[in-house]
Amino acid sequence: MNFRDSLTKKAVGSLISFIISTMPKKCFTTQKISDEFMLAGDERFSYAPGKKWTCGFGKASYTPDDYDSKTYYIAGYDSDNPVKGVLDDLYARAVYLDDNRGSGGVIFCALDCVGMSRKDINDIRKYALESGRLGKIKSINISSTHTHAGIDTQGLWGEKIYKSGKDKAFMEKLKRIAAQAVIAAFESRKDGRLFMGYTIVEDMQADVRTPETYDKNLTSFRFSPDDKSGDIYMISFASHAELLGTTSLVSADFPAYLIKEIEESRPGSDAVFFNGAVGGMISAKEIKKVYRDSIDCEAYMKGFGKELGEKALSINNEKELKPILNIKSKGIAVPGDNTVLILARYLNVLNNDIGRTGKRSKVCIYSEVGYVEFGDKDVAVFLVPGELFPELYNGDFLTEKDSANHRKASYRKVLADMTDCRHKFVIGLCNDELGYILAENDFLLNETLPYINKATDDMDRDHYEETNSTGPETGKIILDETESLIKSAYN
Repeated sequence: MNFRDSLTKKAVGSLISFIISTMPKKCFTTQKISDEFMLAGDERFSYAPGKKWTCGFGKASYTPDDYDSKTYYIAGYDSDNPVKGVLDDLYARAVYLDDNRGSGGVIFCALDCVGMSRKDINDIRKYALESGRLGKIKSINISSTHTHAGIDTQGLWGEKIYKSGKDKAFMEKLKRIAAQAVIAAFESRKDGRLFMGYTIVEDMQADVRTPETYDKNLTSFRFSPDDKSGDIYMISFASHAELLGTTSLVSADFPAYLIKEIEESRPGSDAVFFNGAVGGMISAKEIKKVYRDSIDCEAYMKGFGKELGEKALSINNEKELKPILNIKSKGIAVPGDNTVLILARYLNVLNNDIGRTGKRSKVCIYSEVGYVEFGDKDVAVFLVPGELFPELYNGDFLTEKDSANHRKASYRKVLADMTDCRHKFVIGLCNDELGYILAENDFLLNETLPYINKATDDMDRDHYEETNSTGPETGKIILDETESLIKSAYN
């Protein structure tokens, strides 16, 4: 770094220190307040089964009908991209599950959006819980499908970088409709049987950043009600939902067409999609053609979703799960090292819960992690608040030679090693969106303008993802806090 670069970096640091020290008190909260509507789940896990499974499904659309007279912004690619039409609707889809062991039911809800702050997710929880229409509930979990053709729900894609792209009325509508979907899932509950199966999906994904590693499994939970009405499917797969490219049309992207294939092939059935560990960046096989706009993106996106739906319906290794559902969640705090994100919070472009750390120029971001088990150690699910790089799940890190910092990754355990359940996977962007969660040995910042300009390492590799992360310590904190959470559930 030369003298001029050093001055630039120092100037940026001084500016951020000044901003943090002068931020009004209303910008800050505490872990206790941030955790207010996070239901912690089971204090200790138990494996005595209940008598039966109970399940319900609810959905509601929140697509705006006034996009031709009011400006909404597409989120996921370029900023200042106003909505010009609707290809398919955006939904909140929710599933209620209860093992009838007396500790209460669990909600899993997915929103067709690029991501949601924990603060906004807590509003959904609040509306659902304070409705008085839910029975005994021990956990409510809200994830994002990560469509890059939804309406801005974070604030980062507005007309100007310093101006939020979120529409207040739309966000309020989304939150209340999502709460309605949660309530509908509870109120439509039926008794039945729950099955889990999975299939390895070959030749449909790509990883555009080394190390090339990702979860090839498509996992399906299928609830079959005793009254022989339609089944309820919960599908998980890891891929950025960005196959329309830089469109101006509202769409839920491929998850909508995965769901459509299931619901049309199994009349009366309902389905919901949960994305996985998509950092890295995990996307569809032909994503580079989508980036270059050298492919019919709409046809490719619809075909991709349809093929995944067909694969979900072709699963032939289903196992019936005993009515055992253990879940536990924990509030966490990660350092807010990304100067751009903190500036965005100062400008109210973002609204993530942040707190003071005792250091004048530092803040922390409040979030949460969760862990779920289905059946008698049959399935483990890690609830991760962002776009996790898969190597933090499976341990396939870059070597000392190949990593940007030329050192080995150093973690006590990766997620997959924290449980002895037979099948396991990640639900990403769950209960928060912290951006990319990277391995520390390959985390590289631009020396002059960290988090503003992307870095290039000595192997000429691009380090874009770091600019959309909270910092290098986030991965370690999520792993450590998840391990601590799991140990506390077993002891």
